[in-house]
Amino acid sequence: MSYLESVKKFEPQLYLVFRVVFGLLFFAHGAQKLFGWFGGTPLELASLMGVAGIVEFLAGLGIALGFFTRLAALGGVVNMVVAYAMVHAPQNWMPLVNQGELALLYLFGFLVVLAHGAGEWSVEKSLLRKELF
Repeated sequence: MSYLESVKKFEPQLYLVFRVVFGLLFFAHGAQKLFGWFGGTPLELASLMGVAGIVEFLAGLGIALGFFTRLAALGGVVNMVVAYAMVHAPQNWMPLVNQGELALLYLFGFLVVLAHGAGEWSVEKSLLRKELF
């Protein structure tokens, strides 16, 4: 068995670890903005940063649990495009200079989640497996 075949065997588990860690990290950004957790300062909900916090909180939770995963990832994509375009890009074109590399990493992580969906081990899959009758 080749190395690639042995790793491919664990693809559902590896994607689960990626999705949970990725979602919880994004959730933490939202919790900072909404509740002041993890060393943050609560922001006003009616502000642009407050709305970003709501999206980050809900999208992170949805992705970590695997519930409405693609919708959460789409919200994350929009959030990161807006964050990069409004906050980082006007400072400089280079992500290392404008400190936008984290926004770009999240953006591409959301694109991975958007492409893969919830995966085999998720709340979505467990709900779909239940028979209605």
